[in-house]
Amino acid sequence: MTETPSNTPDPVATSPEAKTAPPEAKAAAPKAKPPAPEDKPFDAFVPELLLPALIKEIQAYGGPSPELVFEQGAMPVVGADCWMVRGKLPGERRFWLCFTRPDISSAKTIALTEGGGSPSLLESFLIDEKKMTLQLLVSRVVQRLNGQKWLGPN
Repeated sequence: MTETPSNTPDPVATSPEAKTAPPEAKAAAPKAKPPAPEDKPFDAFVPELLLPALIKEIQAYGGPSPELVFEQGAMPVVGADCWMVRGKLPGERRFWLCFTRPDISSAKTIALTEGGGSPSLLESFLIDEKKMTLQLLVSRVVQRLNGQKWLGPN
């Protein structure tokens, strides 16, 4: 076994590549990811992101521009206090997307009615999803409305 004297320079530290590395490469840290839209506070996420995305997607699906309102009030059918997106489409078609807490990951329900009546059924909505995203919320609401044949030429 051979030993190197302690005063022998480390070959890795004195390699020409180690000495010529530009300082910018060392100083450049990886860029931080921008925050996800879902990280916004609930009271900003819904009016700033969810409502415009719903309107755009409903129109892209061939539906008319809906009237959407974000409010806190009594949940249809049961009357419990909740945050909701209340939507209205032509032909006296209305829907409510309700959140039990001011959090997009909270339990959600959806209610639908046609002809100006009050909804009589409250459906659980997106109950099996582990991660809630803007895209998922929008696509499933539009899918549900299209299932009622409320959008586009069905």
